[in-house]
Amino acid sequence: MLHKYLTNKHLILASQSPRRKELLAGLDIKFDIFVIPDIDESIPQGFSGSVAAEYLAGKKADAYTKVLKSDTVIITADTIVCVDNQILNKPESIEDANRMLGLLSGKTHEVITGVCLLADNQKIIFSETTKVKFSVLSEDIISYYTNTYRPFDKAGAYGIQEWIGYVGIEHIEGSYYNVMGLPVQKLYVKLCEFFEISI
Repeated sequence: MLHKYLTNKHLILASQSPRRKELLAGLDIKFDIFVIPDIDESIPQGFSGSVAAEYLAGKKADAYTKVLKSDTVIITADTIVCVDNQILNKPESIEDANRMLGLLSGKTHEVITGVCLLADNQKIIFSETTKVKFSVLSEDIISYYTNTYRPFDKAGAYGIQEWIGYVGIEHIEGSYYNVMGLPVQKLYVKLCEFFEISI
């Protein structure tokens, strides 16, 4: 198992997300949290889907190159939501959150998380995509959710593990944990590949 082979490695999760911290902890591996603030998360024009998510994850990792040591591995991630060829990142206000949920109402959208593993001599970037189908959301449901849960730190303005996921999501295709912000099964496999460990 992976945790048996990491005693001489220092894993750092470079994320402020409590959900990513919780999910990574579920793999039973030791890690620390370290965050460099004020990383530009803008996406170049023409980027879409997995390209955008992987670009942002890699860009976040690049900000940590100066703190890398020989035993350190940085894990960064970025989650985006795509619907009707639009990328929805984090909402800037309640009005923006309401708008995003209105776009998702009654439709299937994609949740894409890009992940980067960075060491002093190695870099791996990958992504995972999950399809999520929302039922038709009334204005009252949207307003209640955004005012009660205020999902300003979540791509697409919702958390699948919160109330809106219970009442509004009809089905998903793919990894549930990916929608929360980290595709932990795929990450486990990639970490094993990164350290050349047989699963």
